[in-house]
Amino acid sequence: MKHARIRWHIVVFLAPAVLVYTAVMIFPLFNTLRLALYTRIEQERVFVGLENFRTLFFDPIWAEQFWNALGNNFWFFLIHMLVQNPIGVALAAILSHPRLRFAALYRSAIFIPTILSFVVVGFAWKLILSPIWGIAPSMMEAVGLGALFRPWLGLEGSALTTLALVSVWQFVGIPMMLIYAALLTIPEEILEAGEVDGVTGMAAFWKIKLPLILPSIGIISILTFVGNFNAFDLIYAAQGALAGPDFSTDILGTFMYRTFFGFQLQLGDPHMGSAIAGAMFAIILVGVCIYLFGIQTRLRRYQL
Repeated sequence: MKHARIRWHIVVFLAPAVLVYTAVMIFPLFNTLRLALYTRIEQERVFVGLENFRTLFFDPIWAEQFWNALGNNFWFFLIHMLVQNPIGVALAAILSHPRLRFAALYRSAIFIPTILSFVVVGFAWKLILSPIWGIAPSMMEAVGLGALFRPWLGLEGSALTTLALVSVWQFVGIPMMLIYAALLTIPEEILEAGEVDGVTGMAAFWKIKLPLILPSIGIISILTFVGNFNAFDLIYAAQGALAGPDFSTDILGTFMYRTFFGFQLQLGDPHMGSAIAGAMFAIILVGVCIYLFGIQTRLRRYQL
């Protein structure tokens, strides 16, 4: 019986990447999950099992903050799904039109915000929307909409939605470019066959192009889910660690930051912070599994 030959060149090339990924991702992940099973009592680390998670989910003080942050996270994600991704698909469809002039310029202009720093974007939009020295009030006044201006970042009911729309503005270029690339891979023969059957214009997009790019839209959706439930930077840059006003913009990322590292008079608790990180990991894992074993499977059946 012939033994399978080990392809050592694959091992040699993969080893550096695997080692680096393990050192900066896998090991910290498991160490965080391990910390969530302990607590500190009188300067000693004591194993408590899932007690930290029970405290997080059911203790009145902790649970109120956790469920508030989780609800805000879902709203943050929902706005991206309902606003960012459809706009990205629409922009990709427009920019992929062969007769559109300066398409490359438009693509670059839309994509540029995605490479900007979160800190720059957060502070810039905070200045723009400021009712005192921002340019938004005067711009709305110039077009006759001055009466509609509100200090959106200072109101509990609108602060989170405003920041989500700022995030949409920053990252709409990513789904646009991914969908644009998917549209370019559609064979011309299929589009020409549709034209022969009289399917052109918007009808061609809805009946031919959209079904063919559904897998790409699915990938964008799960990337949006993972990215939004890992969000932290924009909220922190614009509203600070307290995610004001009155925690109305608090999401799991800012909640974990305050708990793990401490903030102002609040002392840091690495064990409860790790429990929050573990809950975030579980939520993201469940979402990815639902996509892989539910949505992706149906998309493959639809293609076949």
